Amino acid sequence: MVDQVVVSFHNSLLRESDLSLLDGPRWLNDKLIGFAFEYFEYEQFAGKVDKMAFISPEVTQYIKMSGEDEIGIFVTPLDLPQKDHIFLAVNNNSSYSTVGGSHWSLLVYNKENQSFSHFDSMNRSNSMEAKQLVIQLQPLVTETGIANYVDEVCPQQQNGYDCGLFVVCIAEFLCGKYISGDVSSIMEVVTQKSVSAKRQQLKEVIQELSKKSVER
Repeated sequence: MVDQVVVSFHNSLLRESDLSLLDGPRWLNDKLIGFAFEYFEYEQFAGKVDKMAFISPEVTQYIKMSGEDEIGIFVTPLDLPQKDHIFLAVNNNSSYSTVGGSHWSLLVYNKENQSFSHFDSMNRSNSMEAKQLVIQLQPLVTETGIANYVDEVCPQQQNGYDCGLFVVCIAEFLCGKYISGDVSSIMEVVTQKSVSAKRQQLKEVIQELSKKSVER
């Protein structure tokens, strides 16, 4: 059976098998999280995120696992030192492959205070992986080569499969906060209910983009 392409959006190529993960209860893969990041950049927050970088999960994995001499290949074209905020989806996979792992979390760099904030919906399960990313990136994005690291208090998932959706929802919340200066609490905005609803919202966005591409 052919796994048909549903939509091609910038660097994201989603197939029917990817879309089916949103029917739940399923774990989001790197393609869906990468799509969400690109949708924030090119559609939802278009024109307002010039000083933000959204690093795809596969590039994040390569950065995490690469040696010092290799990191520049992935990082230099991204012009990260010029960004105020950098978003990275952290996976606990321990190989170069982007396939595998069992948990997603969000790492965000803030240039103003030269710090990395880690948002983990499963009680700091990915702290070791996040710290590994910080070690790799801090010499390339900070003025001193040293950055602070904080495991932030954030909403916690109530099941074993919504971690990717929490990454998407927390990233969306933070984007809006950085753009507008909103003082809303992440604990009030990102809830299990709003995260569960994001499955259908993402599916509708993808289907709408697919429909527009067919009509062209």
